[in-house]
Amino acid sequence: MRCTARMAQPEFRTEITAGGHALVADEPHARGGGDAGPAPYDLLLASLAACTSITLRMYAARKNWPLEGLGIELSLLGVSETLRIKRTLAIDGLDADQQARLADIAERTPVTLTLKSGLPIDTRLAPQP
Repeated sequence: MRCTARMAQPEFRTEITAGGHALVADEPHARGGGDAGPAPYDLLLASLAACTSITLRMYAARKNWPLEGLGIELSLLGVSETLRIKRTLAIDGLDADQQARLADIAERTPVTLTLKSGLPIDTRLAPQP
């Protein structure tokens, strides 16, 4: 997996390429940006939502469960050391036991586990031309 990002003009607009797909990130007008795309924490929540949705759909399909719909609402709450994510699942077509199982599986999706455990980040400068 690889992602590249380049700061573009104006202000905070950032052009991103991830998995061969082009994305734009920016800050909202209220924070001095042009609101040309999601802010960084919005992208983080989007990543968690996508992973949750895909993982739960795969699990339900493997079990041949009649999952009709899945809604995921995520909120980032708190500040600094008290940051936490609130995740609410709306599951259609399954009974209470199946829904509870999917909620349990949601706690172990790959992105969920990565966020919960933390991830070392090694930063270095690119060589100058």
